[in-house]
Amino acid sequence: MLLAGCIPAAPAPPARPVAPTTAPPSSQGSFDFDRRPVSNVVGGDARPTWTLKPVVSNAVRVTAEAYTVRPGDTLRAIGEMSGAGSEALALENDLTPPFTLHPGQQLRIPAGLYHRVGAGETGISIARAYGAEWGEIITINALADPYILRVGQRLRLPSDARAAPPGPVNVSARAAAFTLAIDDIVTGSQPALAESSRPTAGSAAPRQPVTTAIAAPAAFTGRFAWPLNGPILARFGPLAPGKISDGINIAAAAGTPIRATADGVVAYAGDQIGVYGGLVLINHGGGWVSAYGHAAKIDVQRGQAVRTGDVIGRAGATGQVQTSQLHFQLRKNRIPIDPMNQLPPR
Repeated sequence: MLLAGCIPAAPAPPARPVAPTTAPPSSQGSFDFDRRPVSNVVGGDARPTWTLKPVVSNAVRVTAEAYTVRPGDTLRAIGEMSGAGSEALALENDLTPPFTLHPGQQLRIPAGLYHRVGAGETGISIARAYGAEWGEIITINALADPYILRVGQRLRLPSDARAAPPGPVNVSARAAAFTLAIDDIVTGSQPALAESSRPTAGSAAPRQPVTTAIAAPAAFTGRFAWPLNGPILARFGPLAPGKISDGINIAAAAGTPIRATADGVVAYAGDQIGVYGGLVLINHGGGWVSAYGHAAKIDVQRGQAVRTGDVIGRAGATGQVQTSQLHFQLRKNRIPIDPMNQLPPR
């Protein structure tokens, strides 16, 4: 499997969906990051992957200039020498595989602030370290699925990024000004890999928390099943002026089993987005991701392979809801999709 940061660079994905900043108690439109733990959620990951490896702040500012290719030059070598990286050079100069260069060829070096990715760093942790939006970093670097960074890769940072002092960055110090969304976890929680390494395949029952990058399943070609049965409390789409639900809310008695909607690998299990409480994300392959919020108990962990109907947790009233229920989302290529159009009629 190719790493997202390796040459060739892929076309930029769709712009990150814009979510409102507030949500009613029974629906989920807000993605505000809330560091308060959900005390009654059991299971899941004790510490999310994006907090495991401190970011070494090493960003350098590169000025725009022209470079004349010399005999023996490679795009990778020029990228390292300039500080912008080979990916940025390929984007700036509209280069395509196999990226053959010719002596005398003129290359444009794009100006900007560039961070060199270290082993185990994640997109979320890098964005936090520089006070930047991870979604914007995705766009300006044309990152694409599976969003796994390469050790040594140069990431161009947004123009408003704040270069931190050299050395390890205290992620917690910048958390207050940082927002976290489901899309950020899906695209920015994978630890960077060395170019010679490959992501870890999903395991039916990981004995230890998986802290490496996880391989996405093969392309999803199946069907989705209901995660549980119950009355629909809130539907997908606009709820009121300025309030949008990116999924549906299903009423469920506390402790009702929550089941995987399809085969996949758990991409996240925890409570780091306060509005959702206990939250599980499953990668189904082919760009499909399902989300399950407000769980009172989580029975799976990151990197665990699941099958349709497997119990992944228990319904509850965690997060910003007053009654026991499940918030359920389906996303295709990062864009929320109405689950009612994908689930079997009932």
